[in-house]
Amino acid sequence: MAKGPHKFEFEVIEGWEHLPEGMSFVEVAGVAVDSRDRVYVFCRGEWPVIIFDKEGKFLNAWGKGVFSSPHGIFIDREDVLYLADDYDHTVRICDPDGNIKMTLGEAGVAADTGYKVGACPVLYGGKPFNRVTNVAKGRNGDLYISDGYGNARVHRFAADGTHLASWGQPGNGPGEFNLPHAVAVDSSGRVYVADRENSRVQVFTANGVFLKSWDWVGRPTDIFIDEQDFIHIAELAWSKRVLHHLHDRSMQHPPPGHDPVARVTVCDPDGTVVARFGGPDPILPGNFIAPHGLWCDSRGDLYVGEVILRGGAVALLAPLTPHAFQKFRRSG
Repeated sequence: MAKGPHKFEFEVIEGWEHLPEGMSFVEVAGVAVDSRDRVYVFCRGEWPVIIFDKEGKFLNAWGKGVFSSPHGIFIDREDVLYLADDYDHTVRICDPDGNIKMTLGEAGVAADTGYKVGACPVLYGGKPFNRVTNVAKGRNGDLYISDGYGNARVHRFAADGTHLASWGQPGNGPGEFNLPHAVAVDSSGRVYVADRENSRVQVFTANGVFLKSWDWVGRPTDIFIDEQDFIHIAELAWSKRVLHHLHDRSMQHPPPGHDPVARVTVCDPDGTVVARFGGPDPILPGNFIAPHGLWCDSRGDLYVGEVILRGGAVALLAPLTPHAFQKFRRSG
């Protein structure tokens, strides 16, 4: 658990990543770091997985033609990768070289939840998966998977891929979700869910029993928990106009008292904020327009990916080009 004095200050490092000529992220859905501090960027370009060393040197790229829509990425302590593809309704489990070891879900087959793009929002919780969003792994080896745009549930799997349990229904009450967008597990086994369009983080026991809710966040998209159990939250907020579709229940305006600015917040397990950054001018380095994925390396340095194309930022800020990926050096 997080104990003792800690200092969280972050400095943006411009131009950290060195992409080969002609290679582009397009936009970055997720990012994760392995045991050797190699950085895996899960993006929506020609090469969905792009890997850098800790100094930003390009190492490898893979996944071309495999993923329909990269969304969330998790790397466990054995450097196994878990990659959520929301259009394909699957989670692929891979080694660091991109060899697929297991696939959860049936490719291209969506669970029945009443959800129809362009026509109807999620009406009831369903089986895995319908536009799955992200993955986390507990210390006991169980997987927790948020499921997501076309569902309103968290699913729990054993390490061998056996489906153990699910919880959640559409709504805004305790244990209900409106787009569970990411999930994380702390050292004690508590499960944190980014309930994006309810603009909150809900906390549960390992068995899905509701414990508490943090309602001060602004449309959370991702959660990373470090070795000291400090919780890093990417907040999409309302820095740009929120698109409304017949198939969603997007929160169009900030609740009273909510900051509309996209940002990253760091807090302890009690929800006490220890750091927060991101400003109102999203084009500037160190600020955000659509933070979507984040992770810290062994030094506490932070990596943040943004969905600048599908989220509308490229069109909104043209002719300027918004950043899709940023590194922040932590001091203290």
